[in-house]
Amino acid sequence: MLTRFKPAVFFACLFPFGQLLYYGFTDDLTANPIEYITRFTGSWALILLLASLSVTPLRKILGWNDLIKFRRMLGLFAFFYVLLHFSTYMVLDHFFDFPAIVKDIIKRPYVTAGFTGFVLMIPLAITSTAAMIRRLGKRWQQLHRSVYVVAIAGIIHFYWLVKADIRRPVQYGAVLALLLGCRLVIIWAQRWPRFQKFQLFLSFKSWS
Repeated sequence: MLTRFKPAVFFACLFPFGQLLYYGFTDDLTANPIEYITRFTGSWALILLLASLSVTPLRKILGWNDLIKFRRMLGLFAFFYVLLHFSTYMVLDHFFDFPAIVKDIIKRPYVTAGFTGFVLMIPLAITSTAAMIRRLGKRWQQLHRSVYVVAIAGIIHFYWLVKADIRRPVQYGAVLALLLGCRLVIIWAQRWPRFQKFQLFLSFKSWS
């Protein structure tokens, strides 16, 4: 039933990119367009990454199994915006000056954290196809658990970058902590059935 909304979700995920293009064509990228594009794409990458991580807890809590069909789309769009984010840094900010980029990655902790998250996302994007899921089997699930490390690295990258106004990275961190907490409770309830009160996280019916 929920799958009918996939086209709407697709265009909603694509909308920020269209918005960015519009701002570019209308010369409305603020006084510092490179910084604006970098912040804009990085923020949307984190938002969509957290949205993809929320699919499993919401599916367990609400019992909407069709939500799982949105996870890959959200994850791939998160990678798309991460790729735009890194490309902006590499092309517009450093003009393919690879020695300077390597030096930046080594010496600046926030760049190190961001680059780590980007590198870890590459195998996740490559192995997101149905064929790779079948080929990897159980190893696919083990590999894709690293998405939590990616999210942590991304939030640390954002937190260290902003320095002064840390409200948004803290908000993203709080959402990630909530999602991790929900996942741990779900695992706990599944492994220790005697804690029946935690089963409310596994089915929407438990709320009624």
